[in-house]
Amino acid sequence: MKRISQLSMLIILFVLLYFLLPFSKEPPARESMIFFPLDPNVTFTKAHTRLVLEPKKKNNEYVLRWHTTSSLDRKVYLRQDISLIFADGRLLGTLSKWKENSQTLLQEKTVTEKNSRLFQAISFHYGEIHDGEDIRSSQKMSGDYLYVIDSAYSPLMSFRQAKTTEQKKWENVLKQTTRQFLDYKTKQLANHFSIREKNYYYLYLPELMVYNEQPFPDLSMEKTQKIIGSLWEGLYKNYFLGIKKKNGTIVSPIGSTMPVIFISKDYTYLIVLFETRDGEQIQLIQQIS
Repeated sequence: MKRISQLSMLIILFVLLYFLLPFSKEPPARESMIFFPLDPNVTFTKAHTRLVLEPKKKNNEYVLRWHTTSSLDRKVYLRQDISLIFADGRLLGTLSKWKENSQTLLQEKTVTEKNSRLFQAISFHYGEIHDGEDIRSSQKMSGDYLYVIDSAYSPLMSFRQAKTTEQKKWENVLKQTTRQFLDYKTKQLANHFSIREKNYYYLYLPELMVYNEQPFPDLSMEKTQKIIGSLWEGLYKNYFLGIKKKNGTIVSPIGSTMPVIFISKDYTYLIVLFETRDGEQIQLIQQIS
């Protein structure tokens, strides 16, 4: 009787642990995100990324809430959203979620940091639409940025647009520091891979969001969106999910530099450059059809 009683208690304990302990119901990240011709009849009614600073510190660190949401105007075969957040020009974290036969996606994550920083987030919202054998897609980008000031000489604060003299000073310092760091890395990468900058349009990944609503120079909006969709397909596979180094190993992108995108002025190909956390220089080349 004693053995039976102990066995029963173990079974009850296992059941309680199974139902009470937190576990993820979300599927793992998909291994591919494929660009299909865009469906002009399917549109995003919502595409939003937001960074919000919690007002109080925890254990001498501050907490940043990172939130993304998007919704299409109908349910589609597949919905997928990915998001990246950078701090002072380096990748700090990623978000990814996908659902079949869905319309809306919502994600939220907290980031714990210290010291004054410029945070920049960009998200790619994607829908795969099946109509019989015809497969099309819908896409949109969203983003946000936030200056967080964590100084011994002033209260914890955050802002997007500087209003006070102190905020303007911090904005200038953080913006210049980040830009100088990225420009320095870009110059190193361009020299290493023998890229002549005058032959390209180039921009940093968060700056791509401008082209939600406007085309690249001397290019149609349709062609611009095709380039953007194919670019994100490549970034997802070769940056977001992991970076393949020269020795064949796959490493996390966390800590790598913000990708810089070089688009040839004849729009025949583009190049993505970045540096891994341990300093290996990476070049991705994508043909534009």
